[in-house]
Order: sequence, then structure tokens, then C-alpha cells
Amino acid sequence: MALLGPSGAGKSTLLGLANGAVLPTSGSVRVLDGAPAELRGRPLRRLRSRVGTVHQHLELVGQLRVVHNVNAGRLGSWPASRAAWSLVRPQGLPEVLAALEQVQLADRVFERTDRLSGGQRQRVAVARLLVQRPELVLADEPASALDPSLADRVLELLAGLAVDRGGALVASLHDPTLALRHCTRVVGLVGGRVVLDAPTAALSAGDLADFYGTPR
Repeated sequence: MALLGPSGAGKSTLLGLANGAVLPTSGSVRVLDGAPAELRGRPLRRLRSRVGTVHQHLELVGQLRVVHNVNAGRLGSWPASRAAWSLVRPQGLPEVLAALEQVQLADRVFERTDRLSGGQRQRVAVARLLVQRPELVLADEPASALDPSLADRVLELLAGLAVDRGGALVASLHDPTLALRHCTRVVGLVGGRVVLDAPTAALSAGDLADFYGTPR
């Protein structure tokens, strides 16, 4: 599912509600088989391990090497001892390399993350999600810093990951053409309200231009 809408429409807030980073002030939110706002401790960690997020600000640790930031996607499933040892001797290196290969960054596996470009860091965040293998993928502008071909590749990877796990992808996108190519449903938000909800098969580029109020 693609979330579309102008800046401030509520797309990031909706994704934050879904991963538990934002608590609802009214109503309730259910994700998979739990309600993040009602869970604490181990049940909340278990639910969050099933939900993977590509944040708009990526949430990478710049001083760490790429391999460590990618491995962060598996910390929820590792015992604390293995997670700590991995900072000294990276664990699961074949899986990390395979994920980085998919986003064309395998040659940067041991480079400090803060030495990468914005688009490269965005791909590291996607690789982190690929090793996590969540059931629900939440992506906040996952292709905003990528050229068109890489943007298509990233959306293909995220959608494929969701399908492989029998789950779902919810992606906030600023490019409606990506929504038409890679998503099966489009939800449009304006001022925190849903004003469009339709299968992509029923929409055209012209329909989305009307939604944004731009000339065809």
C-alpha cells in the first residue's frame, strides 16, 4: 500500500502509530496481532521484531561501519551476548553481504556509514530491513534520495520482502508513479484524513495529478 499526500498530511505520523513510536491520543491501533500502545516489555519487543521500518531520517549510527548498521536489523532476535560480540567480530557476514549486494553496496560493507552519500545510507537502511525479514514493512520515503532505477529496485525489494513473508508493505511515497508501479493500493491523506483509497488498477497518473491538484 502506498501512502500519498502533501507535506504535513500525516503520512509519517500514521507510520509511527503502526510501529509504536507514536501513541494514539484517541482511538486504538492494532498491528498484526497486537496493540503497540497496550504492550510492554517482552511482548512489545516481540511485536516490534515482526515490524521493520525504514525511517525518513534512517536512524543509522554514522560512526559504525556499514556491517554493524545492517546487523542492527537482527538485534531483536539475538541474545545480548551475541549482539555485543558482533560489534567486535561481525556476525552473519554472508547474510549482510547478500543484503548489501541486492542494494549494490557490497563493496562498502566495512566502510564507516557517515562516509557514505545520502542515497547510499538510504540503501544501508533497506539492507538492514532485508536481514531483519519482518512480516510488516513500513517505509517512510524509502526512495527519496535515489535515482529512478535504484528507486524502482528498492521498491521491488521491499514489496518482494513483504510478499515472501506473507505480510504487507506500507510505504509513504512522494513519487506517485512509484505507487502505480509497485503497490496494489493507494491511500491519499490530506490534513490527517483519508481522502483517497483505491486499488492502483483503478487509478491513472491523471487521477493522482487531480489528487495533488497539479496540471495533467
